[in-house]
Amino acid sequence: MDARQSKYRILLADDHALIRHGIRNLLGDNPALKVIGEVGDGEELLEFLRKTVPDLLVLDISMPKLTGIEAVSKVKKLYPEIKILMLTMHKNKQYFYHAMSAGADGYLMKEDSDEELLLAVKRIQDGKTYLSPFLSQDFADDVISAYRNNQRSPFETLTNREREVLNLVVDGHTSKVMANMLNLSPRTIDHHRSNLLKKFEMKNSVDLVNFAVRNGFVTPSD
Repeated sequence: MDARQSKYRILLADDHALIRHGIRNLLGDNPALKVIGEVGDGEELLEFLRKTVPDLLVLDISMPKLTGIEAVSKVKKLYPEIKILMLTMHKNKQYFYHAMSAGADGYLMKEDSDEELLLAVKRIQDGKTYLSPFLSQDFADDVISAYRNNQRSPFETLTNREREVLNLVVDGHTSKVMANMLNLSPRTIDHHRSNLLKKFEMKNSVDLVNFAVRNGFVTPSD
């Protein structure tokens, strides 16, 4: 096989040229990796992919014209074989969960070290999930273990309705109030609450709320 063809091909998507060039130079020092292109916004990204499909997409979460989260969903739908490493300055756990739920394979902070970027690429290349150490220290051990062992987070298995109910549970609403807010029966709300406890493996709503808030699944309303 041609050595050039055997290289792991990477596309950079970031609206800051200096960041793209810095990453390109760093990855270029590794003979097993090859940056095949750079794009500055979501539209350029989709146009590039129509012509060339990389092995890995390093994607800024704050892309113009098409946000990083929206881009992940579109890319994974059109090109499911592409691995995606999110690159971001956002430490907010909500960004992380939305990115991973959309299909991202890794989450790297822009303040991570050069070595951490190479580690992230290698981990994803090996078929595993990557999580920045800047985030991992803020999550519960079982959440970190799930991602590092390529398992789905409970948050990713929730239906849209279950996410609505979870937010309302965290805000302290009763089943009766939630039923009125969502135009559902109290029995249906209780069913969703029961499913949430099962999916998160929690014994009661207090434990569920503490776990959900602790790990950034939801943010309590003021």
